[in-house]
Order: sequence, then structure tokens, then C-alpha cells
Amino acid sequence: MSMVSYKILFLCTANSARSIMAEALLNKLGGSRFKAFSAGSEPRGELHPRAVHLLQQNHCSLDGLRSKNWAEFLGAEAQVMDLVIIVCDTLANQTCPVWPGHPRILRWGFPDPVLQAGSEQDVAKAFLDVFQQIRQRVELLVSLPQIELEHLGKQI
Repeated sequence: MSMVSYKILFLCTANSARSIMAEALLNKLGGSRFKAFSAGSEPRGELHPRAVHLLQQNHCSLDGLRSKNWAEFLGAEAQVMDLVIIVCDTLANQTCPVWPGHPRILRWGFPDPVLQAGSEQDVAKAFLDVFQQIRQRVELLVSLPQIELEHLGKQI
């Protein structure tokens, strides 16, 4: 009996750091049980170098990772997602589009490490802290039993 593959879209404003890290981590840790994607409302168009560095350090694949607009996940041809997870705190205040299939929307608000002021060490620590927080949430998601995942995906 094969496991159901859950399609999860991670959203952030710029789609250059937090949502990219979440996509790569879930694709690594979730095996064939999950397929992760990411997008942004105002994509930066490139991945943040610090996010790329952390992903490489943690042996996450960069294949297919790119900063993209959430419009790619809208419309009749778009894949239907099981969950949409908002990983930034600012996007939580914006109105999101209506996604094909009306998936459940979860909010995992993480602070934007790109906005961290201070020394190089302060910025590096901010990225590492957010990376670890995202990894912890992804590990919890991956550990959920099938029945819990089915419940998560249902609209109330």
C-alpha cells in the first residue's frame, strides 16, 4: 500500500528565503509522501544566498528551486494543493487568492531574516534561527499520521 502524496504550497512575499527553505526541507524530509512547492505575492526573482547556503549545508536539493509568483498556482491548469502554508508574518495580513480545490490555509508566521539589521554574525544567526524553526515545523508535519494529515487538509 503506497502512501498518499500531499501537495503543499508554501507562500511568502518575496519567495527568496523562508518559503524556499520550507519547500526544500519538506521535499527532503517528506520523501514520496509529500511534494512541496513555493511562491510569492511579490517574488524577488532570485534565491537569497544565505538561504541557499543553509540548504546546501543541510544537504537539501536545490534542483528546481526558483523564486516565482503565486499566479503559477492559480487558474484552470494549476495543480490542486492539499495545503497552503503561509510562512511569513506580513503575508498573513494580505488577502490571498482563492486556490484551485480550495485547500486549507495554515499560517506559520516566521520573522523575515532578510530584514535583520546588525553585524554579519547577527544576520547569519537570524537566518539559522528561522531555518531551524522551519525545519522543526516541517519535521512535525512529516511525523503526522495519515489520519491527521487527512483532517488537516479538510476545510471546516
